[in-house]
Amino acid sequence: MNLNTTQLGSRRETQVKEAGKDFTYLIVILVGLGVTGGLFYVVFKELFSSSSPSKIYGVALEKCRAHPEVIGVFGEPIKGYGETTRRGRRQHVSHVEYMKDGVKHMRLKFYIQGSEPRVEGTVHLEVKENPTSGKFEFCFIFVDIDTYPRRSIVIEDNR
Repeated sequence: MNLNTTQLGSRRETQVKEAGKDFTYLIVILVGLGVTGGLFYVVFKELFSSSSPSKIYGVALEKCRAHPEVIGVFGEPIKGYGETTRRGRRQHVSHVEYMKDGVKHMRLKFYIQGSEPRVEGTVHLEVKENPTSGKFEFCFIFVDIDTYPRRSIVIEDNR
């Protein structure tokens, strides 16, 4: 009888250890799924949301590419790029988000150049969130020509 009690206790102890291991693995898997889900959410929001700086940059760049005065100054094709990083990459579009009178605003700045040699420009734009639709609308878009003769081209002004 003493032997059976020892075997039962040993078997229960093994079951408890295995259940503890299984629970630990379950927690690790759930944390991994949560982190992965959060990562997918951030990537989706940044790339596919209409309110992301990348999406607004893309729309503004297309407006610049379609404007006849910009085409005349810079030549075609017109390409846009962001701030230069330490590694020499120019992907980050400078932007600032702020609230004004309870409405979300965002200002962006990026650079453009075309086929004309040594002609570069800086695009400045501001968008504000439409309270009813939740989408951003352009307040203004203008291009500063960074080379001589310096001037600005107004693409859109809804101020």
